[in-house]
Formats: sequence, C-alpha cells, structure tokens
Amino acid sequence: MIKLCVFDFDSTLMDGETIDFLAQAHGVGEEVSAITKRAMAGELDFFESLTKRVSLLKGLSTEKVDEICENLPLMPGAIELIAHLKAKGVKIVVFSGGFHAGIDRAQKRLKFDAGFANILHVKEGKLTGLVGGEMMFGFSKGAMMQNLQNLLCISKDETMSVGDGANDLSMFEHSTLKIAFCANEILKAKATHCIDKKDLREIINLV
Repeated sequence: MIKLCVFDFDSTLMDGETIDFLAQAHGVGEEVSAITKRAMAGELDFFESLTKRVSLLKGLSTEKVDEICENLPLMPGAIELIAHLKAKGVKIVVFSGGFHAGIDRAQKRLKFDAGFANILHVKEGKLTGLVGGEMMFGFSKGAMMQNLQNLLCISKDETMSVGDGANDLSMFEHSTLKIAFCANEILKAKATHCIDKKDLREIINLV
C-alpha cells in the first residue's frame, strides 16, 4: 500500500519550467531553455546547469518573479490526482530542482504536505544570479527521499514517485512505483509506468 508520494514540480505538477518562464521575462529565454532541455535529458550535470541558468537571470526584479510564480499553470489533472491521493491517506511531498518561489504558491492551491526546492538569492529587490537550497544536485531528490522515509518510517515499497527528467532518477531508486510522466527517455527507461498523455488523472488508476 502506498503511503508516500513524491512529485517533481516543473513539467510534472506544473505545465512548463519555472526557470524558462523567468528567463523569457528577462530576455534570455532561448539560452536558458536550451540548457534546461539538455539538463533534463541527462546531458549536463544538474548543479552546473542550474547555477549557469540562474546566473543568466541576474537583475530580474523580485516583483516580476512574484508575478510569474503567482500565475504558473498547473498540469491538467493535478488538483484531482492530489485530492485522490489525500483521500487515501497518502502523504504528498514535492521535490523541485526549481524554486520555492514557485512551489510555495502552488502548495496553497494543491494542498500537498511539504515541499523542498531552491531559493533565488535577492539583493535590493533584484536577483543576484546566485542560488542555494535543498535540491541543488543530481542526487538531492534521492537523498531527501531516504531522509523522509526514515523520518516517517515508510519503506521503499510504500513509496511512489512521479517525474519527467534526469534529476528524478535518484528518487526513482528509492521508490517501488516509479511513474515517468511525459518524460525524457532517460527516465522512462527506469520507470515502472510511463504516461505520455498530459493529464495527471491517468495516474489515478495506478494507485
């Protein structure tokens, strides 16, 4: 029986990549999204790709960041899937290689239990191009999942994870039910289930 479900955020619970939306607003959209694409396909080291992309956001106002993160589009079916899992007593946690600015607002709408992500460094109302936080490395999601499982006394067999990119591989290692959602090939290869329709309600039948 599943007791813990961990979701990725960008392109999983949210339809798009937070960093790409921020980059478009700052005039560096194409450059950042090319790096994002390669990172999610597993072609680049996650830490290096994250720090490089965030450096290109230097100077973007926090006002603009807040406005964009307030209006991130949820993935179709996100609200229904989370409501279904909560009704079954499943603990729901989000691990994002993106930012608290995005997931903390989504938490109010989706009502998941906890979220771990990174923080964009701000000085004098603007992004400095620096970033820190809980999800900085390719291994971060797997390490955090083990901590959660130990804390909650939940086993690998009672854990499911849902993601789309290479940095979700480490959390797949510690969950028995591994769902690749509209995912990169590198993640699909390690999944127990692949869903290629952009609707999270497709997962309801699996749990």
